[in-house]
Amino acid sequence: MDNNPQYERLWHVVQLIPEGKVCSYGQVADLAGLPGRARLAGKCLGYVPENGFKGRPVPWYRVLRSSGQIAFPPGSEAFELQRSKLMDEGVLVKGRSVSLKQYGWQPDLSEILFLLDH
Repeated sequence: MDNNPQYERLWHVVQLIPEGKVCSYGQVADLAGLPGRARLAGKCLGYVPENGFKGRPVPWYRVLRSSGQIAFPPGSEAFELQRSKLMDEGVLVKGRSVSLKQYGWQPDLSEILFLLDH
């Protein structure tokens, strides 16, 4: 995939999600300055380069549907991988859902001002 500035903005936001926290596709898009582009946020995670973005991994598994659900079909290899990675970070996955109230990432003002590219 050629350099796509929108994908790069989205990957950068996903890199900022702290371990043990999750974010929705829509929130990732909003924080990347791409409001209403939740589907694009999901799509771009399928194109993360093997070596990550700017030499750092992109923790795609920390991004969920706005309901807190894992988007992959239950029982699929991708679902089990995402579930396992989240649980390894201490995120409780009940069935296919995560409590956004408990585990949702809410960046503070300094993170928004100094870490996000706008």
